[in-house]
Amino acid sequence: IETPSLRFGQVVIGPPGSGKTTYCQGMQEFLTQLGRKVVVVNMDPANEGLPYSCGLDISELVTLDDVMEGLKLGPNGGLLYCMEYLEANLDWLETKLKEHGDCYFLFDCPGQVELYTHQSSVKNIFSQLAKWNFRLSAVHLVDSHYCADPAKFISVLCTSLSTMLHVELPHVNVLSKMDLIEQYGKLAFNLDFYTEVMDLTYLLDHLAADPFFKKFRHLNEKLAEVIQDYSLVSFVPLNVQDKESMIQVLRAVDKANGYCFGDLEERNLQAMMSAAVGADFQFSSTLGVQERYVEPGGKTVEEEMMDL
Repeated sequence: IETPSLRFGQVVIGPPGSGKTTYCQGMQEFLTQLGRKVVVVNMDPANEGLPYSCGLDISELVTLDDVMEGLKLGPNGGLLYCMEYLEANLDWLETKLKEHGDCYFLFDCPGQVELYTHQSSVKNIFSQLAKWNFRLSAVHLVDSHYCADPAKFISVLCTSLSTMLHVELPHVNVLSKMDLIEQYGKLAFNLDFYTEVMDLTYLLDHLAADPFFKKFRHLNEKLAEVIQDYSLVSFVPLNVQDKESMIQVLRAVDKANGYCFGDLEERNLQAMMSAAVGADFQFSSTLGVQERYVEPGGKTVEEEMMDL
């Protein structure tokens, strides 16, 4: 039996509204500029009006609307059925994937959280892709505005950890929409506190100040202990419109799945960054958020420059 050639890619997962489809569109354009031949696979049977050019679409096999109408299921049950149907028809998926040789793959996955924490169909599909010689990284997107709410951030950490343990792939957690991080309020701590998931006892103290969460202090302490005992969760910040930010995410993903840079791609990367000026270079906006959150008693970059 002929062994299929090694193929690399990303499975893009995360809650609804976290920016998965936008990420796939942005990453497809970015990788194409670098010289990678990219195929986007839409794995979400509820995705309509895709903004990117799609090489393979699950809706050719099954759609959520058809399942809901035919089996009288709701959207959640219908989506679970669709994934089980795809798992039962992996020969269709294999045939479609074989049409795209020597490509880098982006799998745009559904947003339903249960698929990655409890139900096994998606995990089994990923396992089968590995048997077909795919080397994949899971890119788990989380909306960065959850950092502004300590309770939601702990919930996000639990979801991320559960997903990492269940999916069993090399994993990169990404805080998406960094340009909108302060939309729902100021952060309580330095941005590094959230990306590196530092000592969560500080976050618990912050939560205890809220009368509603005060009575759940013991529960929150135990959740924080679980997260820190595993010591697996950290985040890479992302603004999909910014090249420098995309490079940081891509390097983390390439390191996770073992993809190696070629000389041509490295040259394309350098040429792209040398042209990244003016309105096209927005990394300063992300840095601006980080600079405003310094350690207590510390100074912002602007204040330090004034001292000089």
